[in-house]
Amino acid sequence: MEKFLMGIDNGGTLTKAALYTIDGKEVASATRKTTMLMPEPYHTERAMDELWEANCSVIQTVLAKAEIDASQIAAISLTGHGNGVYITDQHGVPTYNGIISTDSRAKAYIESWYQDPAFETEVLPKTMQSVWTGQPVALLAWLKEKKREVYDATAFIFMVKDYVRFKLSGEAYLEITDASGTSLLNVRDRCYDADLLAFFGIAEVMEKLPPLKESTDVCGYVSKEAAEATGLTVGTPIAGGIFDISASAVASGLVEEGTLCIVAGTWSINEFITKKPVVDHALFMTSIYCLPDYWLTTEASPTSASNLEWFIDQFMELEKREAEAGGRSVYELCNEMVAQTTPEESDLLFFPFLFGSNTVAHANAGFIGMNSWHQKKHVVRAVYEGIVFSHLVHIERLLRYGEKPKRCRIAGGVTKSAVWVQMFADCLKLPIEIVEVNEHGTLGTAMCAAVMQGYYSSMKDAAEAMVQVGRTIVPNQEQSSIYATKFQRYKDRLKQMEPIWKAGV
Repeated sequence: MEKFLMGIDNGGTLTKAALYTIDGKEVASATRKTTMLMPEPYHTERAMDELWEANCSVIQTVLAKAEIDASQIAAISLTGHGNGVYITDQHGVPTYNGIISTDSRAKAYIESWYQDPAFETEVLPKTMQSVWTGQPVALLAWLKEKKREVYDATAFIFMVKDYVRFKLSGEAYLEITDASGTSLLNVRDRCYDADLLAFFGIAEVMEKLPPLKESTDVCGYVSKEAAEATGLTVGTPIAGGIFDISASAVASGLVEEGTLCIVAGTWSINEFITKKPVVDHALFMTSIYCLPDYWLTTEASPTSASNLEWFIDQFMELEKREAEAGGRSVYELCNEMVAQTTPEESDLLFFPFLFGSNTVAHANAGFIGMNSWHQKKHVVRAVYEGIVFSHLVHIERLLRYGEKPKRCRIAGGVTKSAVWVQMFADCLKLPIEIVEVNEHGTLGTAMCAAVMQGYYSSMKDAAEAMVQVGRTIVPNQEQSSIYATKFQRYKDRLKQMEPIWKAGV
């Protein structure tokens, strides 16, 4: 009887499940959107019961589409958005809404920690990363001060994938690649650290942090209750899983130095791997990778494709209805609108800072250079370009720590847009390799299940067997020159705006 692997990916708003053959071919997939709650400005949350229902739904849908018996699933693994925080009592009942990583309620704590000289001398060498508002250390500090009854009632602190795994198995763990991006972990020594938690003012959470596990460890089995809710078979093994940025990287074939990986989703993720960890106060993050000899070096911010999704939701309702009536996606219409324009046609710039920035802390989103002759197609192009330029800002920072990459792999929803991928290639002046995969997150985490079950001896072997490059996008030199000019203008305007943002205007 043929066996399959299931990968589950919980992003900021979308829950996905996909079924794969042992050699990485997708058999069936399903997606369900969950509601982002914004009860107050700067708060981004989700109902955890709805999250669990979404996971049950996509699992059931995949099983129905694949037309297989659930007993044919050899193993399950999960990934999900990094950071944010998902907390429960000792029985697994949520003590608060799930908080998504785009949340920025805890700005004041970040500012105070950076002002403390101990951050540079004692904290950074352990965490190897910046600290920011969507991390659990900041959110837990906020809960301790503002919602002490919630803080005290909490028994388990999870990342999103670890919470869903807990719901599936009843066993509580934190997986180490995910934990290594939270500042809850001493990344250098791969352990929890009481002094580190005390610096953030949350020493009490040490007893609330579940045991650490590796990506390919067995982390429980599908329980009777979860089997009834999902249609899975009782006793199906569940792997530790993986941080979403690592899942996308390994599903892009990032298994050696010299390759740049870009993930354009809710977050702008830009990363490469090194054999020596990079620790620098100017770097966003170094985290533990799923290959034992490598570290993942990352520059990131919530400045990517979520900005386009917001723009569509707010200003393109008519286009959405027209697209649905014609059996099409509104994203197809956006691609056509961008293709109807040229990069030299308009100087309109967009700063993609709706959910956070990669410049000063209080930067806001906005358009600069808008005139009466601009049409919606020019505005949509500006959104596409602004998101690419934000990625380029991160990539320029990354290149301080390594040589220019030989190639680039790209993941995320942007891979479904030929015009957008070409824009990335033109701006980077690099060939972009597109991997034959619909959902990098679910494939990357399915690799963990494959290694756990012994189908492959390592994540490197799994990637080499399960990842296939489908096509390569070559940069257009003439367009590259035009974009270089526009990107410089973007950076100039960004610099000019920084004092205004700092002043709180």
